[in-house]
Amino acid sequence: MRTAFAAILALSLSLPVVPAAARPPNAAPPPFPGQAPAFVVGVEGAGVGGTDLRIATDLANILNGPDLRVVPIVGQGSVRNLDDLLHLRGVDVAVVQADVLGGAEREKFLQPGMTRSIQYIAKLFDEEVHVIAGPDVRMLDDLRGKTINADLPRSGSAMTARLLFATLGIPVTFTPDPQDVAIEKLKRGEIAAVVRVTGKPADMFLKLPADAGLHLVALPQDDMRLLQTYAPGSITHADYPNLVPDEQTVGTLTTGGVLAVYAWPMGSERYRYVARLVTALFERLGDLQQPPSHPKWKEVNLAAEVPGWTRFPAAAEEVARVVDGPARQEFARFFASGRATAGLNPMQRTALLQQYLLWRRTEAAAIR
Repeated sequence: MRTAFAAILALSLSLPVVPAAARPPNAAPPPFPGQAPAFVVGVEGAGVGGTDLRIATDLANILNGPDLRVVPIVGQGSVRNLDDLLHLRGVDVAVVQADVLGGAEREKFLQPGMTRSIQYIAKLFDEEVHVIAGPDVRMLDDLRGKTINADLPRSGSAMTARLLFATLGIPVTFTPDPQDVAIEKLKRGEIAAVVRVTGKPADMFLKLPADAGLHLVALPQDDMRLLQTYAPGSITHADYPNLVPDEQTVGTLTTGGVLAVYAWPMGSERYRYVARLVTALFERLGDLQQPPSHPKWKEVNLAAEVPGWTRFPAAAEEVARVVDGPARQEFARFFASGRATAGLNPMQRTALLQQYLLWRRTEAAAIR
């Protein structure tokens, strides 16, 4: 037996190593033994403790059924997630920051032209910039010359943090630790702050004890250089009772979260798999917006556009079908239902898509 095992091991070690390359146009997983083939889609979130991974888990909890299986995957930040979409088999969809698509190519994290293979299904929600610090840091400028952590170097949080501090002219030293490790260093006073871009409330920060002496630091919301990329936002005591004093609000900046997808060729098997996920997402958004799913789902407008990104064709077709396609008469009934007013312009009609989807599901349930 040992001889046979040694022979097998030697054979496996002698096999050639296949280098990483651009993804093949067709790469369908094998069916489960004894079951009909299912639509299996891998959805990658960011690191553990962030909202992005929770969103991927919510998709699995709500959308999984007889013909669709969503597999959540732990990622390492928005930039790495883009790289995984391009090269890692099994990753079809990923939650990323909207600002990383152009930034990743500009900073040479991705090869020129590779971002053309990345599209998006939908804008999800706004992600807030969290700056967590100890009691000796009352404002952002107090971090001048100090050491902070902004997640792994190829993460969206790190990209945003570098832009933020460089724009404001505040010199800092970044450490490259995962955020859970950095939080422990912050508690021990080994670093001055932790920066993370994620949707509030993030589980990692909710778990911080009140006696840790940590708090959220406000960000400037009147700097036009930053407002060209980011929008003002706020974080309240209700979001993080242990980080924000009662009845107080901390001003911050936000960037959009995007459900990104590899640009599978139309007609390919992987395209059909992702298209099945798109259909399920549009049909069951109302269920995703109910507890125990993350509260950020309530901000999702599936028809919202993301500047600088190209919509995945199956998602574009779904938006067109619901808003301007064969469902025009049904959508008119929605207006007549009393939940909206006739005569709205196309942009306002698109913004009502989220309400319409909820109404459509209610009507369908009543018919059944």
